[in-house]
Amino acid sequence: MSTESADPRFADLDAWPTLSAVEAMWEGQMAAVAAMRAALPQITLAADAAAERLGDAGRLIYAGAGTSGRIAAQDGAELGPTFGWPQERLVFAMAGGEAALLNSVEGAEDDAADGAAQMASVGPHDVVIGVAASGATPFTLAAIAEARRRGALTIGLANNSGAPLLEAAEFPVLLDTGSEVLAGSTRMKAGTAQKAALNLISTAIMIRLGRVYKGLMVDMQLSNAKLRKRAATMVAGLAGCGEAEAAAALDAGGGRIKLAVLVAMGRSVAEAEAMLAASSGSLRKALG
Repeated sequence: MSTESADPRFADLDAWPTLSAVEAMWEGQMAAVAAMRAALPQITLAADAAAERLGDAGRLIYAGAGTSGRIAAQDGAELGPTFGWPQERLVFAMAGGEAALLNSVEGAEDDAADGAAQMASVGPHDVVIGVAASGATPFTLAAIAEARRRGALTIGLANNSGAPLLEAAEFPVLLDTGSEVLAGSTRMKAGTAQKAALNLISTAIMIRLGRVYKGLMVDMQLSNAKLRKRAATMVAGLAGCGEAEAAAALDAGGGRIKLAVLVAMGRSVAEAEAMLAASSGSLRKALG
């Protein structure tokens, strides 16, 4: 069944006791995550290829409309704080523009010309992730087609088998979640699977790019006291030193955790920077 199909089991949902309705929706959420299992090989291929393509200069671009676009933007917005992903290497191609992140923009998802136009600066070093529950949204389809024509690596996430988006993207990811408890309400099962799949894809990309070491966020931005404390603890554990020494190393390294680990282990800032540069930013390789 497609995301638009009405499931006869829920025809009288509005007459059910609230607990029964909530249980049905909860079961749908569990089923959405379970449906991702079949997509793990495609998610892996997409993440590995994306990491290789992005290299040191490529941009990560999220394209979508409505609910799918907002879910995609949520994933991308976390990459800077969590992994230190540069803002200039992150782009949101949203149908209807930034205003559509908070409010519905009528007709925006049908604007294929806008989808193509928002890919005007895309090139071979870029990775474009298109997300559409139906897999047939004109804006998203046009964006992926134009990005691929310009040589970008394209990933398409859709919740309906045989969707045009899965044909258009170089790396298709089918999240076969089927019909919704509320027919057509893809903010539910489809949206849950999309967000979880994007979590996996973006995190796997960052792992492959050396922005994770020993399960730690070694490129995170130290934007508040809690994160500065977490970073000092992280540096102390990795470098085998006290937290005061770790905090001093973080200060010397401008708040850069990987640099601070090397400084706390006895390298100068210049030496640590050279080691990381020679290792493409990978702390594991620098220490190896």
